[in-house]
Amino acid sequence: MRKGFKMRLYPGMEAEYERRHNLLWPEMKEMIHAHGGRNYSIFLDRKTLTLFGYIEIEDEALWAAAADTPINRKWWDYMADIMETNPDNSPVSIDLHPVFHLE
Repeated sequence: MRKGFKMRLYPGMEAEYERRHNLLWPEMKEMIHAHGGRNYSIFLDRKTLTLFGYIEIEDEALWAAAADTPINRKWWDYMADIMETNPDNSPVSIDLHPVFHLE
């Protein structure tokens, strides 16, 4: 199952966002894989500071459970100062509707 979503950075945080992801904690990588996430990419539109995420998951319920893991909550707290977040520090994330796919 493919998922697309968008998020938004705060102005001036582009380099810091990329730096933090280049140093992604091993525990986060393990959690993503343990919850069925693969082939995960994030792209940035520099004009609008919109992030576009793409991930392939095994199961929607398994992936949703990742949100409640301690390592994911720690990551959200770590990222909250550089991007738009909800009151629980989860990123404001809008799912995108798939309209085309070609293999």
